[in-house]
Amino acid sequence: MWSVLFLTLPTQPSAVRLRVWRALKTLGCGSVRDGVYVLPVAHAVLFDPLVTEVRAHGGEASVLNLSTGDEAQRADMLALFDRAEAYGQWRKEAQALAATLPALEETEARRRWRGVAEGLQTLRRIDYYPGAAAEQAQAELDALRQALDARFSRGEPVAQTAHGIPRLDVRKFQGKRWATRARPWVDRLACAWLIRRFIDPEARFLWLADPAGSTSVPRGVLGFDYDGARFTHVGSRVSFEVLAASFGLDADPRLQRIARAVQFLDIGGIPVPEAAGLEAVLSGLREVHADDDQLNLAAATVFDALYAAPGQLA
Repeated sequence: MWSVLFLTLPTQPSAVRLRVWRALKTLGCGSVRDGVYVLPVAHAVLFDPLVTEVRAHGGEASVLNLSTGDEAQRADMLALFDRAEAYGQWRKEAQALAATLPALEETEARRRWRGVAEGLQTLRRIDYYPGAAAEQAQAELDALRQALDARFSRGEPVAQTAHGIPRLDVRKFQGKRWATRARPWVDRLACAWLIRRFIDPEARFLWLADPAGSTSVPRGVLGFDYDGARFTHVGSRVSFEVLAASFGLDADPRLQRIARAVQFLDIGGIPVPEAAGLEAVLSGLREVHADDDQLNLAAATVFDALYAAPGQLA
């Protein structure tokens, strides 16, 4: 069953007409004809703000439910939501990035990957009847991420299956040695800051070329942000979030703000205001500091400042 929106837009103001047209496009509505738009009935609530706005400005809007009488009519309705062309356009963008990846610097490559990932996320949000094309696109995005990590971040961890993260006693984690991959980027730098600032002030760090493979981790050293590490990605949580949850720090709204920026820069997702500035500064610090200990110290001051900065915390 479908919900059908019947619209007669006001002639003025023109800004209302433009907003409504843009909203209809953003929702991915099927267009039966001019002024008649359709969504699956489960998403009918998405029409409500449009109905309210159109009526408030003197237009007419009503929503009715529609059921099809036979399979031919149902096929016609489903055809209104065919996203094959959109997935094809998205694939061209993904393939263009894959082709240019060897020539890109890391910051630009990651920025463009996030753009491609966000493009797929936007497309899937309006793909009300996903099929093989959606699965293929996700597989291509995953392969592109693997190619990105293979070039710039060897050993990027594969997320463990989502599970409950046990609470740990911080008193048992004092004066420890902690290990992660060398040339740390945002998640590892954020983890190192979190460890030394909130968990283990006397922490010492080992930066290993391949801790999950050829560069073995010494006995007694705590690992983070690599496959097999004690603290690594779990489900949709990056290592920073897992560490925070492990030591009961995840309720701190300032750390939540940092976590959102770290997650976006590390694995993509929802953009946040702090992310662009954080990425630019950390990228510059990696250019300035060839020594990972010096890079870590410099990055810590950035996270200190971000934690202290006033702003939206919720």
